[in-house]
Amino acid sequence: MFKLYYASTSAYVRKVMITAHLLGLTDQIEKLDSAAHPVQRDERIARLNPLAKVPALQTPDGLSLYDSRVICEYLNAFAGGTLFGADAQRWVSLARQALGDGLVDAALLARYETTARPPEKQWDTWITSQLAKVWAALAEIERQAPQFSRSPDDIGLIAIGCGLGYLDFRFPDLDWRANHPAAAAWFAEFDQHPAMLATRPVA
Repeated sequence: MFKLYYASTSAYVRKVMITAHLLGLTDQIEKLDSAAHPVQRDERIARLNPLAKVPALQTPDGLSLYDSRVICEYLNAFAGGTLFGADAQRWVSLARQALGDGLVDAALLARYETTARPPEKQWDTWITSQLAKVWAALAEIERQAPQFSRSPDDIGLIAIGCGLGYLDFRFPDLDWRANHPAAAAWFAEFDQHPAMLATRPVA
């Protein structure tokens, strides 16, 4: 069995679990409780990841892996999957993964400013600057969306789907769909895939 420090609210964990669903590995993953936090360190996670961040995975042979990008690539190789493409397509997939992960990175930093920092220390300019990165990522997703597959058969699209799902979950008032019709149309179909439905975040 794989052991995974898990949180359904994490877009990075969701990316790992979608990958596992697509590769037929979910029955081989034991989900371990965790409470990752930017200030309050969870020492349980630190047993596998010294940074105490999720996702953190222990393989059946005892190898500790962390960072969703590393874990997803390991699972893909383990199962003989094709989620990372080949030749020139691999670089497209990796660039799209960076775009989706970067959107989540910026959104998470904006959220931490209001949820992890005391009100008297919060910096509005920080939040605005992080959300500017979110909007820039959305603009690029909108540009590329007409070429996207409707199925999560690529790690880049999985990452982008997780990013858009995170916005819906944590920033419901952002209304990102209003000015991104191509991305919205793509995500409406993509988000109904069984692997996406099975990994919806729960507050």
